[in-house]
Amino acid sequence: MSVSGLCQICESRPAEERCENCGTLACEQHYERAMGLCADCATQAQPGMGDSESEPNVDTSHDDVDVNRF
Repeated sequence: MSVSGLCQICESRPAEERCENCGTLACEQHYERAMGLCADCATQAQPGMGDSESEPNVDTSHDDVDVNRF
């Protein structure tokens, strides 16, 4: 894909790719080619990746059933 402009994440390198999720222009360093996502969307897609504040033992698996705990 041909894009032009600066990376919208670091704002210093030329943009090489466009995020398939949000459309952000990203340089090679801020684009996860295997996922087709910018670094921000890739981090959100994989909780705990690059997020030092995430809780390590939180069960993120869930289904479509609402659970109310009191």
